Amino acid sequence: MDQAALERIPAAPGVYLMKDAGGKVLYVGKARQLRARVRSYFRPGGGDERPFVASGLLGRLVADIEAFVVGNEKEALLLENNLIKEHRPRFNVKLIDDKNYLVLRIDRKASYPRVEVVRGIADDGARYFGPYHSASSARETLKLVNRHFQLRTCTDHVLRTRTRPCVLFQIKRCPAPCVLPIPKERYAAQVEDAILLLDGKNDDLLPRLRARMGELSEGLAFERAAQLRDQIAAVETSLERQIVVQEQAVDQDVIGFHRRDDRVELMVLFVRGGKLLGRRAFALRGQAAPDAELLRRFVVEYYDLGATVPGEVLLPCAVDGAAAIGEWLHAKSGRRARVLHPQRGARLRLLELARKNAEASFIARGEQQEDLLTTLEKLGHSLGLARAPRRIECWDVAHLQGTFTVAAMVVFVDGVPQRGEHRRLRVRTAGNDDFASLYEVLMRRFRRLREGDASFPAPDLCVIDGGKGQLGVALAARRDSGLPERGEGAFEIIALAKERSLEGGGVETDRVFLPNAKDPLRLRPGSAELLLLARVRDEAHRVANTYHRNVRTRRTIRSVLDDVPGIGPARRRALLTHFGSVERIRAAPLDQLLATPGMTRSSALAVHRALAGGGVP
Repeated sequence: MDQAALERIPAAPGVYLMKDAGGKVLYVGKARQLRARVRSYFRPGGGDERPFVASGLLGRLVADIEAFVVGNEKEALLLENNLIKEHRPRFNVKLIDDKNYLVLRIDRKASYPRVEVVRGIADDGARYFGPYHSASSARETLKLVNRHFQLRTCTDHVLRTRTRPCVLFQIKRCPAPCVLPIPKERYAAQVEDAILLLDGKNDDLLPRLRARMGELSEGLAFERAAQLRDQIAAVETSLERQIVVQEQAVDQDVIGFHRRDDRVELMVLFVRGGKLLGRRAFALRGQAAPDAELLRRFVVEYYDLGATVPGEVLLPCAVDGAAAIGEWLHAKSGRRARVLHPQRGARLRLLELARKNAEASFIARGEQQEDLLTTLEKLGHSLGLARAPRRIECWDVAHLQGTFTVAAMVVFVDGVPQRGEHRRLRVRTAGNDDFASLYEVLMRRFRRLREGDASFPAPDLCVIDGGKGQLGVALAARRDSGLPERGEGAFEIIALAKERSLEGGGVETDRVFLPNAKDPLRLRPGSAELLLLARVRDEAHRVANTYHRNVRTRRTIRSVLDDVPGIGPARRRALLTHFGSVERIRAAPLDQLLATPGMTRSSALAVHRALAGGGVP
């Protein structure tokens, strides 16, 4: 890097972007003093032990540095986070996968709000609660709320269109606001009760419920008082399962940390009102950053995804810009938040508890990984492979009588699905020919391998969903693409056929077809090797079918609505949002079409004629 260019960088707080010769952002960082921080990357013995810095790789790749000066450290934190999300630089590792981020959502602005499980957080003004460490944990909480707080569970569309109460009304789980005149004030009180429960504010919730139960009893509304009695009992039962970890009624997130080489386990303990409500573990691999830098990035990513901000965030080591992070959390949540590194007392004991949980989770995860590697070794031995198939690709084709044909490739590494590497492909081959479709997509994949595309390395094992015929097609595609069948760079191809019913009434389990073998290989039913192969095949089947269903839905909607004169994307969305389906649009009278937001009389007439077959009522 040119020394003169480094001298031109301002000596002020801000954010820097390191770019390669093509202008692509390689790394984004923040600093209290930009010039000193950036110069440290290019000074021998700068003290930065990250491999991409210590090895000089970053210095060799950087061709230009862009600097943004900001007013203070909080502004630098915000800008750094936004630029990382925008550019996704090569050397800024994303720590948390937001696709696995499970939360509960309540939109107070909705007509008769409900609680729903969602993935990811939207900036829509709704309240979000979580995160939950598993789908079962989130749905168990949702089940408690729906059973005892009687909020609707149906979608907004069903709420608008239902004409009579559903079974939940009959079993006294829902007051049926879809058809009955439920006072909004009474329903809103139930919503606020549910929010207090989800916030962990049971000390506020219980007196509120007991006072309301007493009022109903005095008013001789004994049935509704009994419902409140059941609510109180449910809340008290949940309190019995909570562990008191400190006397102070404070909301805290306690982050435990355990590291072994480049593998890190982070454990977040959720303490609300002094009680331990739950936890969530995060496994990070290939992490070369120092502990403090990794923790800082984790905290920013974690709360940026929408996790509930507590009053205190306890960290096992001091991080740069802790005060700025606290200010950012305050601005984000509207409540005071502090990022602390305790040295003594109850907070330090909580951190030790979190550390032990992180270590236990790391060990359990390692044992599970060792079991998977053992299974892969056994699978490689059963298939006659030279080594364990640590990287497995599986292919499946989906269509509807030869239409909307798509394919999916899924990737498993060390027995774990790598969803970021899954691929969905549109098949160009026309007609109802599974073999031709499979040959096409495999040729596209194998040609990229032959050309040395490093974005997807060659698998150790390629699994095809199907039987001997599909295996023959895959072998032909490999041969025609010029890939080696033996030696360096070669990989094995097998086919996995689903279990089938026999004429005598029995069931033949999954069969594995190998090249140059007349009969299929039958792995022991229920063995770990067969279960792993079936899991890989089922994942490919799921991805292919989901993609096929989405493509079919989009094309069907287009064929019906997009060819109508005067109906563009905005009006199409408005119609589908208002009516819920093409069938309801087709059945709607002209006045209802005209009442849809954004519709004119001419466009409503065009839709009615196109879908109803002409004729205006």
